[in-house]
Amino acid sequence: MIIESMVRKHGDGISPSLTQWGERVVLRCLLAGLVVLGLSSCATLVSNATNQLTDNLSAAILDSNDVETIKEAIPAYLVLIDSLVVGERPSPSLLLAAAKLNGAFAVLVSAERSQKLTTKALNYARRGACLESESLCDLAAIDYAVFEQRVKTLEPDEIAPAFALAVAWTSWIQAHSADWAAVGQLARVKGLMNRVIELDDGFDDGGAHLYMGGLETVLPASMGGNPEKGRGHFEKAIQYSEGRFLMAKVVYAEQYAKLMFDQALHDKLLEEVVSADPVAPNLTLINTVAQEQARQLLLESNDYF
Repeated sequence: MIIESMVRKHGDGISPSLTQWGERVVLRCLLAGLVVLGLSSCATLVSNATNQLTDNLSAAILDSNDVETIKEAIPAYLVLIDSLVVGERPSPSLLLAAAKLNGAFAVLVSAERSQKLTTKALNYARRGACLESESLCDLAAIDYAVFEQRVKTLEPDEIAPAFALAVAWTSWIQAHSADWAAVGQLARVKGLMNRVIELDDGFDDGGAHLYMGGLETVLPASMGGNPEKGRGHFEKAIQYSEGRFLMAKVVYAEQYAKLMFDQALHDKLLEEVVSADPVAPNLTLINTVAQEQARQLLLESNDYF
């Protein structure tokens, strides 16, 4: 998950560039859901073992270069974490983990299933974020002036749930882009993501900047977008990851360079991705995906420009 109705229309669906951007950005969150699942404190030993297991699984998956095997494996973990959320009082961290995993997997399935998964993810994120901070409760329902005031008062210890909510919200809007009620919530998502950046410019290794870069460059300047502001966000996302997060350059090339019709920048960014070493702690999987996408975009470059 800046919607098709505001930009290049393709029937009742979302703009292809937005859909592709959403898929690229959200894939980096795919394993964020494999966090400590927080089993009951009545079995500390089991809980510790579970924590170690999930940590090891996360590391193994994020460091893998076998994309297809990972895609096939994710549904099992999706069912596992959903089963833990059905308890009477799931913890905020468990709810937010469930939101991340459901929302991320949504980009790999059909449109109909994606709508169901992103709705579930947003519900989890809203519940988890609200439990973490009263300021994050009912942000979609309150008056916009009240929303703005709430967001302005968010403190540094509220960044993580705010970011998780903004990511789930973005994915939900993307999946429901034909629904004007969903489209109308986009300004709130941007406001929330901007607050995350204000509180911690480098949060999630610049992940918030990558999202904002995508949001600012879907529309050309003549239609209300801010491509140059988006470019700044992309540059910061690359800077904070020290160039190791290759997907940032792919999104930068496809969203900004194509929008500005800058083939030189487009090809330069993608060639850097293709020639880079994809192996990096917790980034190997997504970097492998980024290289596959970069090669395809380079093959299509002359046709586009």
